Amino acid sequence: MHLLELTRRLVEIESTTGREAEVAFFLAAHLRQMGARVEVEEVAAGRPNIFASFTPAGESPVVTLSTHLDTVPPYIPCSEDDDYIYGRGSCDAKGIIAAQVKAAEQLRAGGENRLALLFVVGEEKDSAGAACANRRPRGSRFLIDGEPTGNCLARGSKGALRAVFEAQGRMAHSACPELGESAIEKLLTALVNLRAIPLPSDELLGKCTYNIGTIEGGRAPNVIPDRARAELLFRLVGPSEELKQGIARAAQGLADVGYVLEIPAMRFETLDGFPSTVVSFTTDIPALGNWGRPYLVGPGSILDAHTDHERVAKRELVEAVEVYSRLAAKLMEG
Repeated sequence: MHLLELTRRLVEIESTTGREAEVAFFLAAHLRQMGARVEVEEVAAGRPNIFASFTPAGESPVVTLSTHLDTVPPYIPCSEDDDYIYGRGSCDAKGIIAAQVKAAEQLRAGGENRLALLFVVGEEKDSAGAACANRRPRGSRFLIDGEPTGNCLARGSKGALRAVFEAQGRMAHSACPELGESAIEKLLTALVNLRAIPLPSDELLGKCTYNIGTIEGGRAPNVIPDRARAELLFRLVGPSEELKQGIARAAQGLADVGYVLEIPAMRFETLDGFPSTVVSFTTDIPALGNWGRPYLVGPGSILDAHTDHERVAKRELVEAVEVYSRLAAKLMEG
């Protein structure tokens, strides 16, 4: 199957987080046709990781190429023009899957079989697939993870800290607000306080940023709200302890703060002959520490990922096959 056809076929299959089964089984069948030994491992019911090895039986791969099967919602059907393939996952990360599969095919055609492919579920939510795979490493010395970096090797990536603010109040009739206690007003005050705390910065990764992603609460317009909740995501550039102290001060006496996910900021090695960059997003790499020394590279731009116009340039997909092939070959050489 041609690179662009494989990309289109993958994009056409909906695989928003939690619904990865169909694309996983499609890939498993395709990889078996290529001659790979394929393992399908369920992370949760109907949510399988795919591991495909081309090594001789009983041997470990030197290099594993990896990325994720899931996409963010909503599903966007595939379309294309002369220059781009569009649709959910075209950039993040189904075009990357196709490029890695074709790179493996190219390496094998050149006589190199010391490699494997690992495609995991859940990267867009909690890295559950990566965590599961990390409990069963296959002896790989190097991990090449695919995310949209414009085909440049990443020198570093920001981490992530997902926080939940929950405020409690007391219900009352809105005609008598003095008898109640508004949880929404308490939550809003905590969020305003948050805007005043200093955020850390790093010479390589830049400044820590955050996004207030969701706010919910209340019962009705004529009821003083007894509950309110907000979800926030911080992009980490270093250790989180000082930041957490600032968050606690902002919410003190107003809202309880809990943390549901923390992924550390990362720094990566680069190689001569490969252009490099720094990225502001997180990846599965921190959850795949048992799979070898990590490298991060892939086609596409993060500016197109998670948008209603998600796309990947056909030219970049072709380039990515060469980048993955050349990088894997260099790592296997020494």
